[in-house]
Amino acid sequence: MIHKEYVNRIVDLTDPSKNVIYNMSVEEARELIKSGDPEAVRKIDGQFALFSVEGKIIRMARSIGMPLRFFIAKLADGPLLVLAERIDAIYDFLKKEGMDDQFHPSYTRMAPAHYITTIHLLGCPDPPPEFKRFFTPERNKWKDMSVEEIGKLYIGTVYEEIKKWLKNEAKEGPIGVTFSAGVDSGSIFLLTYHALLELGESPSRLKAFTLTVDGKGEDLRQAREFLQTVDLEFFLEPVEVDPSELNWREAIRIVEDYKPLDIQDATVNIALLRAIRRRYPDWKYLLDGDGGDENMKDYPIEENPELTIRSVLGNPLLYHEGWGVGNWKHSLTYSGGLSRGYMRSYAPADTLGFRAFSPYTLENVIEISEGIPFIDLTDWDHEKLYRLKGQVVASGVKAVTGMEMPVYEKRRFQHGALERNRFDELFPEKETDYRQEFLAIYE
Repeated sequence: MIHKEYVNRIVDLTDPSKNVIYNMSVEEARELIKSGDPEAVRKIDGQFALFSVEGKIIRMARSIGMPLRFFIAKLADGPLLVLAERIDAIYDFLKKEGMDDQFHPSYTRMAPAHYITTIHLLGCPDPPPEFKRFFTPERNKWKDMSVEEIGKLYIGTVYEEIKKWLKNEAKEGPIGVTFSAGVDSGSIFLLTYHALLELGESPSRLKAFTLTVDGKGEDLRQAREFLQTVDLEFFLEPVEVDPSELNWREAIRIVEDYKPLDIQDATVNIALLRAIRRRYPDWKYLLDGDGGDENMKDYPIEENPELTIRSVLGNPLLYHEGWGVGNWKHSLTYSGGLSRGYMRSYAPADTLGFRAFSPYTLENVIEISEGIPFIDLTDWDHEKLYRLKGQVVASGVKAVTGMEMPVYEKRRFQHGALERNRFDELFPEKETDYRQEFLAIYE
């Protein structure tokens, strides 16, 4: 819609119904954002991407779980602000209005998660956005707790968020977990199963969807073993696809990015979700474990030449936000960290008509994980850091559900769904190949 206060000045292409807010209406949340008060915005409970308009001042705020982009075009009588979830939505609007000659994907901006982004529509040139953080979790808050106590608090918080979602959003209908049986998806499955029982719902609503490409890959074997261990194998639903369905070029168009690991992840995710959609045309709700690695700082540091264990443990929210707004390596076009990378999960699910939910991306959960005394618990040791996630999550699952959760060695989703030699055949190695494919969309 076009806001009446500024006809042909502010164009809203977003869909407010996608916000999942538990403690207030969308309009009440907009009013908090309009105030510009970080403490007020932090009170919005759920996942959201919203903006407010007050005269020529526009404020935006979002959690990691939802995108919000903006673009300023120029008209003869002043600036035109377009707000949307996607780059292509902005482009299509400008093309329809005969203004696509002003467009380039790098001119679009992503509002970074955890900030109030303020822009002033004053004319040409418009001043740069202003950023004010509304989410600042306290670090090392749980330094006097044991690993078991931390696990109970962390996973207990995840569990409460899942129950909240079941009671307010996914109130009826089947629920699927995209399930590799890693620590993150494994914990989400067990917590959701337990929550359904506690809420008096039938656990038959639940399925664990595991992708296997050409009948191969380690994830399916691991998923079956995981569920056998907890005596829940009947929830497993293998989803087999042909290698020809893995199309990284299509993933680039859907995700609108070119980072290799994110595009590889999205490629196999799209194949899985499309197969589920074919099998179940009316399926709506999905859960996944995205965000769990970021919360527990569980990425192989050795694979990234820019990182050291000191930078990972010494910089708050590094994996969630990248190097931070206003810093040299922060991308205005994309944001950073999971604030950027979450499109690998959001865009495939949204494109294929699912309502997806990643409990580990919520501020209430991240707040607990950022309070973990990582340095004290690992003494700057890589291997201790990598083991810590399994220890914390498994102990928390045991405390909440009473179940002993199997813990396996970390493996990326895109590596577990198919054999490694097949993976190398299907995906380019260099980022330049992905980047060139993305830029070709608008050439």
